[in-house]
Amino acid sequence: MTTSIHTNEEILASVLIQITLVILVARAAGAAAAALRQPRAVGEIIAGLMLGPSLFGYLFPDLSAFLFPSDASQTMWMLAQIGLILLMFQIGSDFDFQLLREKSNRRAVIGVTLASLCVPLLVGFTMGHIAGPTLAGDIEGLSFSLFTAVAMAITAVPILGRILAEYRLTRTRVGVIAISSAAGNDVVGWIILALIAAIVSSGFSLTGFSLQIAGLAGLMAGMFVVGQPLAGWLIRRFLPHDLSLSPGLIACVIALIFLAGVATQKLGIFTIFGGFLVGLLFHAHTAFVEAWRRTIGQFVLVFFLPIFFTLTGLRTNLLGLDTVSDWLWCGAFFAASVLSKIGPVYLAARLCGLGRDEAAALGVLMNTRALMELIVLNIGLSMGVIPQDVFTMLVIMAVGTTIMTGPLINRMKSIATDGPRHAA
Repeated sequence: MTTSIHTNEEILASVLIQITLVILVARAAGAAAAALRQPRAVGEIIAGLMLGPSLFGYLFPDLSAFLFPSDASQTMWMLAQIGLILLMFQIGSDFDFQLLREKSNRRAVIGVTLASLCVPLLVGFTMGHIAGPTLAGDIEGLSFSLFTAVAMAITAVPILGRILAEYRLTRTRVGVIAISSAAGNDVVGWIILALIAAIVSSGFSLTGFSLQIAGLAGLMAGMFVVGQPLAGWLIRRFLPHDLSLSPGLIACVIALIFLAGVATQKLGIFTIFGGFLVGLLFHAHTAFVEAWRRTIGQFVLVFFLPIFFTLTGLRTNLLGLDTVSDWLWCGAFFAASVLSKIGPVYLAARLCGLGRDEAAALGVLMNTRALMELIVLNIGLSMGVIPQDVFTMLVIMAVGTTIMTGPLINRMKSIATDGPRHAA
């Protein structure tokens, strides 16, 4: 017993060291990114990559092994997953579906959403089919192609929202259409990803897959038939008049989030989808959403999210792409992802009556991937449907497409006339 307690204490000490290092490095990197007119999350993602085998692990292998020991990795992974579940709740609750009802923008939103989903899904699936035999020969071809398709199609709503705020585009036509289209893109994208996860986990059994889809449909129906009234009752019962979050309300919401995660996991779908579904139940309660974002949301961003970025960095080894062929494939994925987003979105926006500059800005904005892409890639890697080298290639694509957004928007003077301003 004494030995077990001593071992657990050592693991705890190791976890605390990791968390301290990760939080401080992430904050410093976020500040550096803001100084370079990039979203803070970009700096945090790059910090995670630097702490991994691509830089720190390569230069200081012994120190890296000491700071990131394997016996603490499972604990850090669990913390990251809890953070992602809470983050997906926040993302779901942040969706403003009222924007989709604006008559003047509805046509453009629908057109941009379809263009930003359908073409990248098709291009991603084709790329996966072509690259599969070379890059993922040991992985079932359909699973690899489907995950590659989703990775191409996803747009990062949280990062996009921050970019729009920094460039004062939130109340412009471009900003409203972009965030509305990205919201629609992500809702459909996460449902598609859930279906793909069900296909993969069912082993392509038609009976098993049908049961999973029926279970998911039943869960979603139950969430909105029972969950929405329950969410409203909780808000009326526990939200104080000063709009602060009471302990009772926090406890009930967290319990709902985690139980929904358990339910989706039992259906063979990743747990974070449960958090996303519960978030959708609360999106109409704006006072609660704002209070959650100021309190719990800030803790998630400062504490949990850097852990996820660091774990992604530890899984990513840029030095593992050590052949010309690897980098050519990486370039092909990057080019395909950019062209399949910007081009179709530009054309859809023009067909919906937007000017050239507005359409170009929309194409650039919808090309932002970052956080959401990394979540998809980590799911694919954990499920064994994306090999390590392809994971690294797509991480490069996710970071690169996000970094390019700010500078390109900043050059569009007729769109970003006020220049960027950076949030804390």
